[in-house]
Amino acid sequence: MSAAGLVVVLALSMAAPAAPAGARRPIAETDLFRFVWIADPQLSPDGRRIAFVRVSVNEKRDGYDTAIWVVDAEGHAAPRPLTSGPQDLSPRWSPDGRRLVFTRAVEKAGKLQPAQLWVLATDGGEGQALTDLPKGASSPVWSPDGRTLAFTSTTNARDLARASHRGPEGKEGETGEERETDVHVITRAVYRSNGRGFLDPARPAHVWTVSPAEGAAARPSPRQVTTGEFEETSPAFSPDGARIFFVSTRVKEPYYAPPDSDLFSVPAGGGEVSLAASIDGTIGEFALSRDGGQAVFEGVPRAQPVRSYDQPELYVADLGSRAAPRLLTGAYDADVGGGLTGDQRAPRGALPAGPVWSRDGRSVYLRTADHGRANLQRLDLVSARLDALTTGDQEVVAFTATPDGGRMALVVSTPTEIGDLYVLDPGAGAPRRLTRLNEPLFSELQIARPEEIVYPSFDGRPIQAWVLAPPDRDPARRYPLILDIHGGPHAAYGATFDHEFQWMAARGYLVLYPNPRGSTSYGEEFGNVIQHRYPGDDAKDLMAGVDVLVKRGLVDEKRMGVTGGSGGGVLTNWLVTQTDRFAAAVSQRSIADWAGFWYTADFTLFEPNWFKAPPWEDPAGYAARSPITFVTKIKTPLMLIEGDADLRTPPADGGEQLFRALKYLHRPVVMVRFPEESHELSRSGKPWHRVERLRHIVGWFDKYLLGKPVDYDVP
Repeated sequence: MSAAGLVVVLALSMAAPAAPAGARRPIAETDLFRFVWIADPQLSPDGRRIAFVRVSVNEKRDGYDTAIWVVDAEGHAAPRPLTSGPQDLSPRWSPDGRRLVFTRAVEKAGKLQPAQLWVLATDGGEGQALTDLPKGASSPVWSPDGRTLAFTSTTNARDLARASHRGPEGKEGETGEERETDVHVITRAVYRSNGRGFLDPARPAHVWTVSPAEGAAARPSPRQVTTGEFEETSPAFSPDGARIFFVSTRVKEPYYAPPDSDLFSVPAGGGEVSLAASIDGTIGEFALSRDGGQAVFEGVPRAQPVRSYDQPELYVADLGSRAAPRLLTGAYDADVGGGLTGDQRAPRGALPAGPVWSRDGRSVYLRTADHGRANLQRLDLVSARLDALTTGDQEVVAFTATPDGGRMALVVSTPTEIGDLYVLDPGAGAPRRLTRLNEPLFSELQIARPEEIVYPSFDGRPIQAWVLAPPDRDPARRYPLILDIHGGPHAAYGATFDHEFQWMAARGYLVLYPNPRGSTSYGEEFGNVIQHRYPGDDAKDLMAGVDVLVKRGLVDEKRMGVTGGSGGGVLTNWLVTQTDRFAAAVSQRSIADWAGFWYTADFTLFEPNWFKAPPWEDPAGYAARSPITFVTKIKTPLMLIEGDADLRTPPADGGEQLFRALKYLHRPVVMVRFPEESHELSRSGKPWHRVERLRHIVGWFDKYLLGKPVDYDVP
């Protein structure tokens, strides 16, 4: 968007759902327990069936169940379960379509064991375990002849030796072997990861193979293909089955240099690793051409000087050539492979969205995120021209294709529907819908439809946002407002379903969710403009949106609240130090002290992407952008939501600091702690915790915006 072409859309009709309001009820926070999600859609080689992971809530166990389901790709039959679950993932068809490999985690003595590979005949029968590795197996992929499976595992030689010395019931110590210590000796700057905990450099993920012979009574023996200190991801066989390709960063301590990863290959039987493709930057999802001569891949090129945001691109490499990979999307100023942020992607299971070769090999299908929408495009490899395969206000959450690229399976989410399964035959029209897994629930509900607005910020820069009103909105009434800010900061809201927004609207709030400068899907300059200035002008973008709604008479200015998580929590903290216009605020998984964050986050800021220097060289610069510096200015009643296991934004550098300081100042503040929850609380945390989080957020706003008697012991 350019300022010259700015179009301001502010009709805000807020149309109600098609069904009469009386026939449906408002959405509730506990409806989460009835949501069903789709992950990892996989087409059979002949394109006639789609296997997928069905994810549902197990309310009794406060977790998620996953099972492999299958549906007819022509829509002639309803989806049906293929495995019983409850912890089955990663379905992959054999080349002849007769077998399906998947991963299964089983429970022993009340503890979930590492997932192993299982194989199932698709015409019926029981599954058979293929592996029993101490650290499990993941990322299975078939060889072209169907005789071998490649996968990854973090199992090392010590694990195998210890497993061989276990007693008859699997207990350790019965043969006097050395006890394995639980003490962590840290030598690397990145030593833990959000959601994973402490990292173990002695157990990098390596490529393994196993041969699942049909009808074999004995379990086959897996074979380790790669070794060494570096991790390999995303294994894929070459079309002739002779080699296995993978992505890896072959640097011991990569945080001392700009990010870099490359595409490698190794003989399928083991041997020397060879470099297949490299760019000055990182290589991500890739796909090999059917003749094995080329690879297309998503890559993030490095810029000089270092930037806060580098836009992902698509490249093609001639394998076996010394020529540098060719950039295909240099003229396209949006996110290749990008998606949208929200709280209703499948909380378990993979969401593949890498590039796919067309049937004739002359083009590639890819997902792009552009101005708050994520759709598929066809890219011509000669002209680099992009043509839309899907359009509309939606997010293609995941997609895969048949081996020949002739048919595609899509998971599509819209602002009013959780992702469902579609099938697309490129060149043969629009995608056809195959599932409506949430229809039994959604047929009961009033679902609000958001309105898109584009407004000028303080400097004339156009900002895109969405406004969600109560489904039964009265046009003559001014509503209490909740400004909801996304994290990242390099991420984007858009045309996808979000339970949080829907429930806030159902409770009587007008919800504004903008994409301020720094957001993705608007081009590289827009995303990178906040470098070394975050938070700052992006906060002004947010307030400009609030002012637009106030000026239009949609909002009661005395009843406005603000919330956000992660980067949105940072901006929430910042806004309440800069203005008293909000009657209440809820900061989630935030940062208050940038210097503390520099030292304790699960990733490093050694490169000058967010800050120009380390804290001891620029203490004033860190302090000037840290909300804790201005804590005495906070008069707004503030709730702080933290996950006890959050390693991305450690509570000690965010909510804990603000809570203690505001208590000292006798300001209204409460901190809500969620045990065992990581930074992913709102997206994939325990179901009851996700519900309780929503209750606390809206309860706080109910207290201070609506005057409801919500019991929080604050001054």
